[in-house]
Amino acid sequence: MSKNIDQFNIILAGVGGQGLITLGAIIAHAARIDGHKVRMSELHGLSQRSGSVTMQLRFGKKIHSPLILKNQADLVIALEAIEASRTTSFADKSKTTYLINDFIIYSPAFVGKKTPSVRQSVNIIEDFAKKIILLKATEKMRTELGFDVFAGIYLVSKAICDGELPITQESLLKAIRLVVPRRLDLNIKAFKLGQEQQT
Repeated sequence: MSKNIDQFNIILAGVGGQGLITLGAIIAHAARIDGHKVRMSELHGLSQRSGSVTMQLRFGKKIHSPLILKNQADLVIALEAIEASRTTSFADKSKTTYLINDFIIYSPAFVGKKTPSVRQSVNIIEDFAKKIILLKATEKMRTELGFDVFAGIYLVSKAICDGELPITQESLLKAIRLVVPRRLDLNIKAFKLGQEQQT
């Protein structure tokens, strides 16, 4: 893995209770292990269950600020599809990849309104993204592991496997061991499932 990346910008989006803060810490640790400078933003939104959560993470040789400018995201990892559609101001049609969990969480914000579908959310993103990868991460984790909280690790592992996230698999595994040692076995299983080729 090259350490000569000037900067790589990631938006993490989801809702409270999906483990987004922990996921950001894992990616940040992995990037540091790979030899990058890392900056991560303060939390934006509400981290309590069902509240919107967005984090900004940057790594590379030339990183001075934790904030990602408009149209400068290289990768958006979204644990929930509606939240993915709220990040388009950071996207650029020429370079931004969206990795989206094919999953919707009902929000009190939609009381009295029809909750947008995954398809509607993706339709919004299509005008802003270079590539969209839609995966049933929550469904996969519930089926394979019995818990959906590991969907984030699955998505990050898939991003590395597909070449969308320039971090080594070895560094991500080391970071998982550092950040979440209590549920290490299930996190590593989620990582390995992310390395499997889609059928």
